[in-house]
Amino acid sequence: MTRINTCVSMSDVRENIDRIDKDLVKLLSERSRYVKKAAEFKKDEQDVRAPARVEDVVSKVRELSQNEGFNPNITEQIYRTMIDCFINMELEEFEGQNNN
Repeated sequence: MTRINTCVSMSDVRENIDRIDKDLVKLLSERSRYVKKAAEFKKDEQDVRAPARVEDVVSKVRELSQNEGFNPNITEQIYRTMIDCFINMELEEFEGQNNN
């Protein structure tokens, strides 16, 4: 379980949350580039949607969440929303590649 920085004020708390948000956005951006790259290897829309892969990812992050002492239900909700957004992005990328 990750320890948190000592905070003596609300400002300290917000600074740490802002720092984490910056890191999360950077990681989401990196993840999106891999999602776009994955579209190059997909044969059809079903490959893009990949329901078995979605469930595999959700299962893995639930376990990671539990190991970190975080509510796995919250992690699952976040990931399902994120994955849905990335699938939509990948579908657009896939369609764009196959219409050229």
